[in-house]
Amino acid sequence: QSAVRVGALLTVVCLATTGLMARAADNPSAVVQQVVDAVVAVLAGKNLTADQKRDKIQDVMYAHFDFTTLSRLVLARNWKQLSAEQQQTFVEEFKRHLSMTYGKIVESYNNERAVVSGDRAETGGDWTVKTKIVRSGAPEILVDYRLRQEEGAWKAIDVIIEGVSLVANFRSQFQEIVSNQGPQKLIDLLREKNARGESMKTP
Repeated sequence: QSAVRVGALLTVVCLATTGLMARAADNPSAVVQQVVDAVVAVLAGKNLTADQKRDKIQDVMYAHFDFTTLSRLVLARNWKQLSAEQQQTFVEEFKRHLSMTYGKIVESYNNERAVVSGDRAETGGDWTVKTKIVRSGAPEILVDYRLRQEEGAWKAIDVIIEGVSLVANFRSQFQEIVSNQGPQKLIDLLREKNARGESMKTP
């Protein structure tokens, strides 16, 4: 379980960090490989404390994920049930929640590395980059990165780990909450989880 979470962490951080280097003219696969190498170096760095690594992960995620698109995809048809103010609040709380969730597992890193294994163009200009997390003495973890170009830079809009989509995973959870208790309950729950440092169920 911890190894899968490390794979998830590498995936999220690498996707987030992609925005640092990827411009319109770049090959997404080459960019992702450059970035995953850099991220592994950070995770393996002995001069950074766990808190410093979490802070770096948070800063990168905040700057380079397309959280508005991610929020729209997660809520799907329920997005329109939220007022403009609720939409803005949800994006902020969901952003905090993802950063907190994946930032907590820095300590699980155990010399994993990521290798690009393929890519493909998607409908509407998105791009999927396929990778595998290589672990010593354990099966590889397959990861797909879903990227979208925003103002000339590639940004993350989904992560698929061993066939499980981050968007689909949260959508399933949030759909039930919104359907049974309304959108404000979902926002309140996220806010409470964030305040307590607790995670929703994740891939």
